[in-house]
Amino acid sequence: MNVRQFAAVSLSAAILFGGSFTSASAKGGADEKGYKETYGTSQITRQDMKDMINQHGDDKFTVPSFDASTIKNVESATKTDENGNKIKMDVWDTWPLQNADGTVAEYKGYQIVFGLAGDPKNPNDTFIYMFYKKAGDDSIDAWKNAGRVFDDEDKNKADDKYLPGQLEEWSGSALFTDDGEIRLFYTNRGDFDESKELFGRQTLTTAQVNVSEKGDKDLQVDGIEDHKSIFNGGDGKTYENVEKAFEDRNFNNNHTFRDPHYIEDKGHKYLVFEANTGTEYGYSGEDNLYNRAYYGKSMKFFRDELKNLQNSPKKETAELANGAMGIIEINDDYTFKKEKKPLLVSNTVTDEIERPNIFKKDGKFYLFTSARGSKMTIDGIDDEDIYMLGYVSNSLDGPFKPMNKTGIVLHQDLDPNDITWNYAHYVIPQEKSDKFVVTSYMTNRGYFADHKSTFAPSFLLDIKNKKSSVVKDGTLEQGQITYDGK
Repeated sequence: MNVRQFAAVSLSAAILFGGSFTSASAKGGADEKGYKETYGTSQITRQDMKDMINQHGDDKFTVPSFDASTIKNVESATKTDENGNKIKMDVWDTWPLQNADGTVAEYKGYQIVFGLAGDPKNPNDTFIYMFYKKAGDDSIDAWKNAGRVFDDEDKNKADDKYLPGQLEEWSGSALFTDDGEIRLFYTNRGDFDESKELFGRQTLTTAQVNVSEKGDKDLQVDGIEDHKSIFNGGDGKTYENVEKAFEDRNFNNNHTFRDPHYIEDKGHKYLVFEANTGTEYGYSGEDNLYNRAYYGKSMKFFRDELKNLQNSPKKETAELANGAMGIIEINDDYTFKKEKKPLLVSNTVTDEIERPNIFKKDGKFYLFTSARGSKMTIDGIDDEDIYMLGYVSNSLDGPFKPMNKTGIVLHQDLDPNDITWNYAHYVIPQEKSDKFVVTSYMTNRGYFADHKSTFAPSFLLDIKNKKSSVVKDGTLEQGQITYDGK
């Protein structure tokens, strides 16, 4: 036990039993005030999340209600199984082909989205498909399916350490390069088999996707090239790697390392991704419960909240919670260059801040992330609460400040059995409008015989510096990704 851990245990006893406590810590002089260490990162604080509860129900932040009777499946989302049977697939996380500034790219007059899709009866059937339509036709029925991006054998063709172990393809982003190429970034998810010392390694991965036009109405995937791993956590000091996550075989630890999102700044290339803090950035453990940086500014709130946590069934989850928005710089050939410190952390709040989405607009960097109440440790937030949180900075390196005072941008509270339940919200800046388009997927996987996970109706969002609001009557078509202001 190190000095700070000793201080944490002793402070716990003092608070629980009403005594006083004074002890040295690794920072020196920690007492009943705990200690404060930001590690140079921005925090999603417990105070912000508590205050966010008071913003539930505010129309500015509430995901619009949708008419269930109008929701359609993605009719082109079908595949043929090994027995020749046609399967209607679920489609969930999607992301558009984007220009470097985040706006939607056009490829030969088409708009393209990549998305996770698979057999509703098989949760392990999770692979990336390419959907496309002619620009200007926003109907969900306009979306065609070019099929899986990767063949089963693509993972074995590259001379790569991690690709052969890939079992599933998880979400990411897609760049339309200055050279007119399609560069895909995604997550390689490996096997989880304790007997083989395999723990579901997640690796940020990339490939060039070759696409051509077939006739005058269709696109096809012509294969991939330059398929390679980029990064999966390094030595674990900045970001938790899979070896560290499961060194004690605690499978309650929710390890994340996924969802790479591409961004450029001042001639440099970066990937922002979902992760967990490493050993030099707060990591996890009981010691974190005494770090006031994770609570907010009020000493009274810190002491009251800590006392509640000590008696809460969420205490162990809070100790493990160390979600992060990570960032690495990559080279011009899309290989790893260097780690950078996390942009945002959620220690003690949640292990999982998903699908980072970042872009620069009017000189400011906007960072968004999806989060589930079911993964959080905050009293008053329940399993049905769904959020998109937003943060803004004048620099890619931060600090990132919460939008709308607490970070809330979107909130939804629906029964998961409602077909209009939606998640994985994604903000897209527009070339022809000051509004922003928000996409998501709708309907949980495998819940209904006839209703598949599908493109949710998109809707409009206003953003002005640190403030945002859902646009009244701003609902668009299912899967719509551009808006021209009309």
